[in-house]
Amino acid sequence: MSTTQPASRNRSDNSPDLEREELDVVFQQLQTSPQGLTSTEAASRLAQYGRNELEDHQLSDLQKFLRYFWGPIPWMIEAAALLSALIGHWPDFGIIMGLLIYNAGSGFWQERKASNALAALKAGMAPRARVLRNGQFASIDAAEVVPGDIIRIKLGEVLAADVRFIAGDYISIDQAALTGESLPVSKKVGDSGYSGSIARKGEMTAVVIGTGNKTFFGRTASLVAAAGTEASHSQKAVGQIGDFLIFLSMSLAFVLMGVEFYRQVVLRDDWHLEELVNILRMVLVLLIASIPVAMPTVITVTNALGALALSRKKAIVSRLEAIEELAGVDILCSDKTGTLTKNQLSLGEPILFATTDPQEVIRGGALASKRDDDDPIDLAVIAGLQQPDILDQYQLQKFVPFDPVSKRTEATLTDSQGTSWKFTKGAPQVIIELCHLDPDTQHRGEQSVLDLASRGMRALGVAQSSDDGKSWTFLGILSLLDPPRDDSQETIRRAQEHGLGVKMITGDDVAIGSEICRQLGMGTHLQPASDLFTKEMDMSHLPESITACVERADGFGRVFPEHKYGIVKALQDRGHVVAMTGDGVNDAPALKQADCGVAVSGATDAARAAADLILTEPGLSTIVDAIDEARKIFERIINYVLFRVTMTLDIMFVVVLSTIIFGFSPLTPVMIVFLALLDDVPIMTIAYDNTLLPPKPVRWNMRRLLLISSFMGLLSIVQTFGLLLIGEEWITNPDWMARISLNHDQLQTIIFLQLVAGGHLLLFVMRSRGAFFMPPWPALPLFSAIVGTQILAVLMCGFGWFVTPIHWKLIGLVWLYMLAWMVLLDLVKQVIYRKISNHENGRPPWYKRFLHSRSAGRK
Repeated sequence: MSTTQPASRNRSDNSPDLEREELDVVFQQLQTSPQGLTSTEAASRLAQYGRNELEDHQLSDLQKFLRYFWGPIPWMIEAAALLSALIGHWPDFGIIMGLLIYNAGSGFWQERKASNALAALKAGMAPRARVLRNGQFASIDAAEVVPGDIIRIKLGEVLAADVRFIAGDYISIDQAALTGESLPVSKKVGDSGYSGSIARKGEMTAVVIGTGNKTFFGRTASLVAAAGTEASHSQKAVGQIGDFLIFLSMSLAFVLMGVEFYRQVVLRDDWHLEELVNILRMVLVLLIASIPVAMPTVITVTNALGALALSRKKAIVSRLEAIEELAGVDILCSDKTGTLTKNQLSLGEPILFATTDPQEVIRGGALASKRDDDDPIDLAVIAGLQQPDILDQYQLQKFVPFDPVSKRTEATLTDSQGTSWKFTKGAPQVIIELCHLDPDTQHRGEQSVLDLASRGMRALGVAQSSDDGKSWTFLGILSLLDPPRDDSQETIRRAQEHGLGVKMITGDDVAIGSEICRQLGMGTHLQPASDLFTKEMDMSHLPESITACVERADGFGRVFPEHKYGIVKALQDRGHVVAMTGDGVNDAPALKQADCGVAVSGATDAARAAADLILTEPGLSTIVDAIDEARKIFERIINYVLFRVTMTLDIMFVVVLSTIIFGFSPLTPVMIVFLALLDDVPIMTIAYDNTLLPPKPVRWNMRRLLLISSFMGLLSIVQTFGLLLIGEEWITNPDWMARISLNHDQLQTIIFLQLVAGGHLLLFVMRSRGAFFMPPWPALPLFSAIVGTQILAVLMCGFGWFVTPIHWKLIGLVWLYMLAWMVLLDLVKQVIYRKISNHENGRPPWYKRFLHSRSAGRK
């Protein structure tokens, strides 16, 4: 049992501690009474203390919107816009700023929609409280409870605030989610109770002493929420890509400026300021061409649409970057109860002793239960009766509930003949000792309990007495099991096929967990968590022997909340990307530490605040579905990044090489702007694209990504520059090709068409790991957007809209040239992937873990 105690309430030295002071002092300090508050007083206190909910320190809408204008890539766009303004090219300035604002607006809108989905979920989970207002109890939104309110708590209800109990006979509350105590705690008048605890038995009235962030619940959650977190892997990766492209573009810009300054100024005696302005314009063209304008927006939109898709699968993403983390998860640490199992105890076949009728044992256990109680054990026993109405033949005289000391319940009843009976059920060893069995029968009973435990079943002893408890008859042993969910075995199998290791986490004994694992087809090597982790151990610096044991184990039994953090940290130290499920306040550190924390259905607000993924339905299948969906989303992002880096390299080098070698820019500023529009705006539909489900976890591997995109970029440069060389030769010898004349302005249009059309053909190549014509084929939104873009580009070039017109035959020849290169690029791409795959598969596991830990980092 955990000995965790609540932190001291925030107060000045002279103010009383409302958790420990006499009730009279509490009433005086809160200026209230057992008669409660009036509506007017409550409204005044609500304005003073605020709503009874955790403060969510989110950025304002304006701050969220302005974030899209901050960072390496937005800075480059803003610099290009500023340069346009300085040299007086206001149309370019307007279009560039329009693109920047469009990107920010699109990303902000999609992120806002995902945030609204989460807000709607929280609103649907709002609890209620019964409060004494104006002399009458009424049910109100728990967020409107204020200090000084008198509330009534009964069986099954959640405490809406920190309280002191002031009236009532008895209440037993489960506060394991807050303090780690494994058993419900009995409370009496004068005792305190914490927000988020659940009433398991009894009913009492209490005065509210703390609400919102001033509760023990709220203070714990605030500490976790305030903990600093590093940038996500996705943010780091995008930053690295941006840094790479910025460094490259700036280097090429300096080369270009140096060459042109030498040509236009140093070698000429009659240079004018106009030459310097033209150099700045050329640099502007290069900067605009080299900036992946839509990259942040495409990633945000793809993640946001993915988050909405996950919400339809009953998984709410609390932060968009969590999708990337989820895609890389290779180990899932899952709760047993309610996630792998139904959280519904069912009755097995009774073991008979002093009777030959199994129903007699069940009847004895049912009579020792309370029918109007919500206790899961009592409900399971009563549900096992073939004739439940047999209980109506008995009149209850007295009922003694279960408590941790006696470890049994006892009921005194009178049957229809007026005979008095006592029935008891509880821990088998207690019932056996109560019945004073002979050695052989006692040995058989103890062995039966051990056999049930080895099969993962709980045992309850049942006895009856007809002489007011002077002697007891041992009727038998009831077996109870929380059976696996109907979909758990199939879900585990599917998870394993997808390269996901599932480790069971349970507070039950190892034997019970092992039996459930066996039934689900999981490994049965479970470790008692208390044997691995000691109180003196520093969870942040675990010895290698412990981390190795954690990695080898198939699961963990006798787990307390504080052990979960150690399990996560140990697995991360071994190079794994870990998802951890949890539902309580004490689970929050583990959820925060995990690469992807998952708050299961029914989790506390504190757990949901610390988690990256919030489930609205029980079961493991929801998590596995979410991981599958996240992998598809991640693949779409990788496909876009590969395409964008490749295209950026192509545009940058072609512009610089053409300017240096031939003395003219292959693209005008207007063409650059339309290239950005025609390339980037339709490409946002990649968020809807079809993709294969990766069979294994996927993670950012910058070395691999830059290697592939650089190699494909080199070939794309050869493709575009080759067309440029053909055009130059055509201009020099106009009669050698179909007697169609060509000038430099028309050559610029040809290069523009090649970059627009060839870029999207390159996307068809890069979005697939196999041949581009094999499934999965492009989704209709992506395909339609690209076809529409190509039609517009062809019409622009044929009719001369914003560009110099070229002959329709030239347009056809350019398309034939690009289609031939598309086939060549696809073949080269397949060879690259095959070589990389063979190289990585030949490495030992420890080296792969080393690479993963370096490329992924830790949260």
